[in-house]
Amino acid sequence: MAAHFLFLALIALASSHAIASDPSQLQDFCVADLKSNVLVNGFVCKDPKLAKAEDFFFYGLDKPRDTGNKLGSNVTQVNVNQIPGLNTLGISLARLDFAPYGVNPPHIHPRGTEILTVLEGTLHVGFVTSNSPNNQLFTKVLNKGDVFVFPQGLIHFQFNYGKTNAVAIAALSSQNPGVITIANAVFGAKPPISDFVLAKAFQLDKKTVDWLQAQFWMDNNN
Repeated sequence: MAAHFLFLALIALASSHAIASDPSQLQDFCVADLKSNVLVNGFVCKDPKLAKAEDFFFYGLDKPRDTGNKLGSNVTQVNVNQIPGLNTLGISLARLDFAPYGVNPPHIHPRGTEILTVLEGTLHVGFVTSNSPNNQLFTKVLNKGDVFVFPQGLIHFQFNYGKTNAVAIAALSSQNPGVITIANAVFGAKPPISDFVLAKAFQLDKKTVDWLQAQFWMDNNN
């Protein structure tokens, strides 16, 4: 009887791992049909017979991006919207350019973990844990060749406090990781979040909240 229960327990454990993991691909690739009106979780596949090399290609990531904005940064996304062949493959890329003292402001990727490598310059980076571990800040100064990981769904940032430009490359564990910039979402929501709610939540006076909501919250992701 004990052996029977042990067998059932092992089967249950194996089943739970199988359900928790991502399903294996059922075909070589699934090039996204970005023009399809069919709504699915992701993008529908176009006929593989119509796929071409350009569906798996992106050019120009070696070119410096314009950082002449209020944030002093520019993020060039390379995800399924730029490379349809990334659909279902669970990976994407981004180039991050920083002017001196430029910042990629606190944000989250709701669907992907990020691993970042500094190619030029020096970056001060960090992420904050969720409420249960008491919102602990993990921070590090990165130099050329250094690598840092930002776990999925956690608020994180990158700041160039050097006097020269900085460049980094980030890989993300989703073909469409998404970006939610905290300030933009909170103070730039459309329609706006009630200023009473924000004043109470951030322990600010209503005039300060109204001023913040009146600002232009730019998006540095392209």
